[in-house]
Amino acid sequence: MSIQFSKDHEWIDTSNPEAATVGITVHAQDALGDVVFVDLPEVGKSFEQGEVAGVVESVKAAADVYMPVSGEIVEINEALRADPSLANSDPLGAGWFFKVRLSKPEELAGLMDETAYQDFAANA
Repeated sequence: MSIQFSKDHEWIDTSNPEAATVGITVHAQDALGDVVFVDLPEVGKSFEQGEVAGVVESVKAAADVYMPVSGEIVEINEALRADPSLANSDPLGAGWFFKVRLSKPEELAGLMDETAYQDFAANA
């Protein structure tokens, strides 16, 4: 898997060249607690890197989900909408949020690999 991480605690898996998969990190879901609702973006909508693309709500708080890179939403995770707890139980797998077709792949260079993210999250 080609997973990279943002400073906003999103991950992006670019192993599928057609559409990268985006979700929240283990650190993010730990901080939020039990996720009870997700607001996912519309398929076909485009976002710039850093824009709010969705919202995740837990019993403790609500948090924005930011676009780790610019692109167009090509798919959303309907299973997550039906069962938001997937963001807690499998945040890097079944709990993914959406898939995006990258419009500026060069933005990936500004993201962190797993080691750098672990160091960042430990000090967050």
